[in-house]
Amino acid sequence: MTATEPNAKSFNPEAPRKLIAYRTRLRPEMPIIPAPVARDWMEQTLEQFAYRCLPLLIANQSGWLILNSHRVRIDWDGGEATCSVSLEFAEGGPPFPVSSHFGHGIVTWEIPFLFRTPPGYNLLVRGPANSPKDGVYPLEGIVETDWAVSTFTMNWKLTRPGMTVTFEKEEPVCMIIPQQRGEVESFEPEIRALNEDPELAAKAWAWFESRRRFLQEVPSPFGRVETWQKHYFQGVTPSGEFGQDHQTRLKVRPFAVVAGQL
Repeated sequence: MTATEPNAKSFNPEAPRKLIAYRTRLRPEMPIIPAPVARDWMEQTLEQFAYRCLPLLIANQSGWLILNSHRVRIDWDGGEATCSVSLEFAEGGPPFPVSSHFGHGIVTWEIPFLFRTPPGYNLLVRGPANSPKDGVYPLEGIVETDWAVSTFTMNWKLTRPGMTVTFEKEEPVCMIIPQQRGEVESFEPEIRALNEDPELAAKAWAWFESRRRFLQEVPSPFGRVETWQKHYFQGVTPSGEFGQDHQTRLKVRPFAVVAGQL
C-alpha cells in the first residue's frame, strides 16, 4: 500500500454506550462538556507549535470536562488543618462547590452528579488533560460507576504555601474518562530486543534515520509548517504504510439533557 491509497480498514465505532449523569441537585450548576482540543498554553507557543503533536491533541479530547460554577481564590498557609486553607468566592451565592474538607492543603469539589456507566466500566476522574496550573495539582481517582450509589468528589492538592490560586467560573476542574474494568490487568507486558522482530526493526530504523536527517536540516524545533515531519499526524510510516484506525480528531458526544424532576 502506498501513501496515496486510502486506508484499507476505516475506523468504524461500535454502537454508542450509555454514560448517564443523574443530577443530584440543581445548584451549584456545573456544566459537562466534551473536552476541546485547544489549550491556552498551546495557543501561546511559537507559531502554535504544540498543535503539531497529535498525541497531545488526542489526549486533550479524550473525555468530558466538568466546569467550575464560582470564581474562587484559594490560599494555603502550609498547615495540615482544614482551617489552613482559606477560600474567597468573588461572586455568586451559596451553595458553593468547593471546600477544605480533608486538610493537608487539599481542596474538594462536590460533583453534583451520580454517574452510571455500562456494566464493567469505571470512570477515571482526573484533572483536565495537558492543563498545567501553577500552585495546585489534580488528584486522580477511578470509580466503579456501574454499581456505586454514591457520588464522588474531585480533589486538588495545593503545592505552594503562601501563593493565591484562582479558579475561574467555567474553568474545567474535572475530566471524566470511561475505562473498561480489568483491561489493564489483562495485558502480559514484556521487554524484548527490537531485532527479535526484523520487519518492525527495519521500519523503526528507517524512521530513526529519517528523523535524524530532518533534525539536521531543521535544527530548530520551530521550523516552518512546510518543513514539519507529518508522518505520524497523517497516519503513515516513512515507507508509505498506513496505520489502522488512525485518528486525528475525536468526536466525543455532548451530554443530552433529558427532561425530568429531581
